[in-house]
Amino acid sequence: MTGPVMGPAREDFPNDRAVNRIGAMGRSTVLSCVFFCAGAFFVFGADTFTFKADKMSGNKATGKEVTILTGNAEVRSDNLLLKADRIELLGKDNNLIDCFGSVWGNQEEKEIFFKSDRMIYDRDRKIAHLEGNSTLEDKKNEVVARGRYIEYDENSEITVFQISVRLFKNNMVCRSEYAVYRRDEKLLDLSGYPVVYKNNDEFRADRIRVDLDTDDVIMEGSVAGSIKE
Repeated sequence: MTGPVMGPAREDFPNDRAVNRIGAMGRSTVLSCVFFCAGAFFVFGADTFTFKADKMSGNKATGKEVTILTGNAEVRSDNLLLKADRIELLGKDNNLIDCFGSVWGNQEEKEIFFKSDRMIYDRDRKIAHLEGNSTLEDKKNEVVARGRYIEYDENSEITVFQISVRLFKNNMVCRSEYAVYRRDEKLLDLSGYPVVYKNNDEFRADRIRVDLDTDDVIMEGSVAGSIKE
């Protein structure tokens, strides 16, 4: 693996005293807390990281670091904005972000939007795993895709879709059980009972490749179809 881009307003952040208090707590060996919070701001190297929620709880025991955000939870990591009912920040530097319920995301620089029931994002590897009812929208290439499992690699710009895959672009609809979308090349590879509907035409094969730039369809193995003029 879909809303307007909203950056955190200045009033969303705590005052200096609140930031210092959170920082001091983070340096302790063990932290167990439950409290209401407006937000927090951290900088890890070149990566700016912010979060806010109605409620936050956490444990900073070494090897078990976790911060749990509930109620209007929101996290921003550089150009990625995430919202969900519940968000868990895992690891010493919050390297893993686990989102649950009504997940909404926006990769602002690449114009990638997504929705999902659950999403796990690895901040080090820049890889997102979407599970459940998931939708990814590539605004730049005018592509909308759905599946039960989506893996998006931000570095390679390759997305893998699995189970009940549906992809829509202009007058084309693609269906399969497995698909690989190469965003840079604008290529889509379909397998697992793939079908492509283009205008009034229908194409079926064991494997189908679609050039999303030209709308050309290349089929391999057990090719079948119908063309209406």
